Amino acid sequence: MKSVCFYFEVHQPYRLRWFWPDEHRGFDRYFDSKANRDIFEKVSRKCYLPTNKAMLDLIDEYGGKFKISLSVTGTLLSQCEKWGKDVLETFKQLADTGCVEFLEETNYHSLAGLFDDREEFREQTLEHRENMKTLLGVEPQVFRNTELLYNNSLAATVEELGYKAILTEGTEHLLGRRSPNYVYRAKGSDIKVLLRNYKLSDDIGYRFSSRWWPEYPLTAEKWASWASLTPGNTLNIFMDYETFGEHQWEETGIFKFLKALPAEVLDRKLAFRTPSEIISRYDPVDDIDVGDFSTISWADSERDTSAWLGNDMQRRCFEDVKMLGPYVYKTKDPEIINIWKHLLTSDHFYYMCTKWLGDGDVHSYFSIHSSPFDAAINYMAVLMDFKSMVFRKLDALDAEAHE
Repeated sequence: MKSVCFYFEVHQPYRLRWFWPDEHRGFDRYFDSKANRDIFEKVSRKCYLPTNKAMLDLIDEYGGKFKISLSVTGTLLSQCEKWGKDVLETFKQLADTGCVEFLEETNYHSLAGLFDDREEFREQTLEHRENMKTLLGVEPQVFRNTELLYNNSLAATVEELGYKAILTEGTEHLLGRRSPNYVYRAKGSDIKVLLRNYKLSDDIGYRFSSRWWPEYPLTAEKWASWASLTPGNTLNIFMDYETFGEHQWEETGIFKFLKALPAEVLDRKLAFRTPSEIISRYDPVDDIDVGDFSTISWADSERDTSAWLGNDMQRRCFEDVKMLGPYVYKTKDPEIINIWKHLLTSDHFYYMCTKWLGDGDVHSYFSIHSSPFDAAINYMAVLMDFKSMVFRKLDALDAEAHE
């Protein structure tokens, strides 16, 4: 029986303030608490609470035959602790069903996996592991990196950390004529790889409410029919959780689609399975080979690192914040270290992207800045001020050591 593996990324970043030096201190000097809370509460109202309830109802209605997987970023979990204990409680309820597999990732949804040294990547993964255990009572066995960023050495590092599988994008320039609808193995290691079927995923995540699309309107019956006719062992359907209610508003019919989908899928003799169930059921059919200089992701039409490192502004900001890391750790100041980790969140670099056309529309939707240039200028202003804080702290520590 062919499998359908639904995976959803659940994420909100801590967005930066429009920076100008003032009386603010610590975390709030750089991050806009009011805007972050307002956005979290809006998305909770439109997406997290109604979608979690819908998922719980479907799991109950279908007696465990409906299953999904989620990765919840550490930044979102901390926002739940501050501003949405009711949201956190519904994620705990999903964990308690036994029908939702929670996945691991970097705690800050960061670009640490692109550092030459993987120590920060490991550290943030272990932080996320602890958060998942403490807040949701789960110990993930499968890994998904930030935005499905993937290469061979990342896969090897994830295997060293004890994970059984890793998720990434099923792009043609990786697969050639092969299909994403099978289990693969990472080149140079034994970790299994699950590849996103981006067409069937994006039919829901991006095209659902697009009136220009020849297949509009998309119904659960239509989608399930396509899935049943698609060859392979497993259809890996990966998308943002915010698809439900936020990217696709309730008025589009997205919740009606979600509630109708399990019956249509099950009626066609397809089975909902989690990533751990997939890798237990199917053996790898081939190796996946992605060199470090060919890193792939699920972002934009190129599906590479260009959404975050595609222009000089992004690369300059990335290199500067990366090089600051050793000095940040020398301060041994938990608040300074926490700020630096949040400055690595991928969203800051995504807002600086200068792609236009279809990809540009996606970037502008997510950004709170009027342009990518404003985003870059603001990030650099924050970083320069933060760098001064770091070195003032180090100077003070040096002075204390010589007293």
